[in-house]
Amino acid sequence: MPYSSAVSNLRRPFLSDRYFFVVVRLLRRREKFIEPDFPLLARAFNRARALHPFHLTAWVFLPDHWHCICAPVYPVTISLAMKSVKQSSMSAVNQFRGAEGELWQPRFFDRALRTVKEYNEKVEYIHLNPVRAGLVSRPEDWRWSSYNEYAGRSADQQNERCGLIVDRVRMPSDPRARI
Repeated sequence: MPYSSAVSNLRRPFLSDRYFFVVVRLLRRREKFIEPDFPLLARAFNRARALHPFHLTAWVFLPDHWHCICAPVYPVTISLAMKSVKQSSMSAVNQFRGAEGELWQPRFFDRALRTVKEYNEKVEYIHLNPVRAGLVSRPEDWRWSSYNEYAGRSADQQNERCGLIVDRVRMPSDPRARI
């Protein structure tokens, strides 16, 4: 059977209590997100975290995809956590738009982060994504990101600004340390 460029059919290991870098993409046929859609996605994350606990340590929402770093809390798996976010956001967005059907691509990309250095690189990648996409010239100007919390904004200020805050975690100072 020839190799397909589509997402592989490999099964995800059932892992919890690890940090994952995640990318979820909007279906191409769906209308891109605009400003009124982002609060729905923030609420979907909060609902999913209440139902299936996971630590959210960095995130960004963009018009056609989103990134996050999260750590499912055992026995929650990365698959269950992302399924919950995707279903909750699909319901909210469809209701808001008067639409129906799938919103997100069926699979998602995830990578288990192994070191503090890798974790920090992914946080920086997430926070610079709106700049690279040409949405803003500085990361602090993109409302739908955890950047400002990392830059010193309080959780209360961030919650008021966008409705989604990160879980603050301590990382070892050694960039080579395993996480």
